Amino acid sequence: METPPLDESLHLPSLSIKGFRGIDELSIPRLGRITLIAGQNGVGKTTLLDAVRVYAARGSYPVLLEVLERREELVVGVDEDGDKIYRPDPEALFFGRSHSSDCGISIGPVEKSRLSINIGPAVQQGQLFSEAEADESLRIEFKNANHAIPLRAFWAPYRLPRSLRSGLRPDSSESTSEIRCVSLGPGLPNNYQLAGFWDSVALTDDDGRAVQSLQIIGGEPVERIAFVGDDRRGPFRRAIVKLKGQDNPVPLKSLGDGAVRLLGVALALANGQGGFLLIDEAENGVHHSIQRDFWKMVMKTARENDVQVLATTHGWDCVVGFAQAAADLEDVHGVLVRLERHGNEIRAVEYSEDNLNAAAKYGIEVR
Repeated sequence: METPPLDESLHLPSLSIKGFRGIDELSIPRLGRITLIAGQNGVGKTTLLDAVRVYAARGSYPVLLEVLERREELVVGVDEDGDKIYRPDPEALFFGRSHSSDCGISIGPVEKSRLSINIGPAVQQGQLFSEAEADESLRIEFKNANHAIPLRAFWAPYRLPRSLRSGLRPDSSESTSEIRCVSLGPGLPNNYQLAGFWDSVALTDDDGRAVQSLQIIGGEPVERIAFVGDDRRGPFRRAIVKLKGQDNPVPLKSLGDGAVRLLGVALALANGQGGFLLIDEAENGVHHSIQRDFWKMVMKTARENDVQVLATTHGWDCVVGFAQAAADLEDVHGVLVRLERHGNEIRAVEYSEDNLNAAAKYGIEVR
């Protein structure tokens, strides 16, 4: 089978990452509608997903701050009262956790314009902070547009007014507009996430697809889904399902972790329409016996909703199920990439669908 050409309709038909967190340099010549990233722990799979998220957000301040906080990239500082505090460390965004004038961050397609991030003097006066107020800033550039995030914004982010926190982002011009991006994992989605996803698709065709996704787990078919609880206390809203042949609804969680995972992924695919869905440790909560059907659901829905999916795994059953689903669906292009690390060097090995099918059939290790 010949290698399919790059799908230029994708936001990222290929991927190049330089100087971002634990990745010095990585190039993946071809991504698919669905790309599964395999590799050992610590090889850089989650960092790759973080890089795609930063690219989709065009380097917006809230996303950069969330990446640092979620990875607990903190340094010790001192507040105005002389007390010790921990604050996000923007230099941890750079490879080696430090920045030099000749080493910045670059994220994007291999052959097209990429997002770049460097540290330097503030480039514009009068935007939130002037050069006098903040000598250095994160300088984000994409195509012909750029913006600056003063490092001061990371020193005490919770003391910034909400309007300023949300305002530290690129201009909303067509050339720099953010791409919708939904992230899941590695744990199960919580009630707050599920309820938020559901509210955006309720009473549309997508809520029907979400119901259908739960048929994969077997047992009594799910006929309907609803979220109940106090709307003013989002985390306490919970999903209940109506099973065929039963009069009273039951909690979604009574069906097990697999049901929560399947519903979360189905709703995330609906919410990511026209953008990205990033799934960390895709196998979590999904039993090996339904991996094939799980991936077929993901591939079909991603195609219908124009979502580009990047997922990570270190589970063999997940790889086999992905290979089987890709073979079943000829009109949806799935790519498996294994990351290999040798010191600071990371190499991406792509598996063609022929090789992927052979690996699944004969048990050849590709994780």
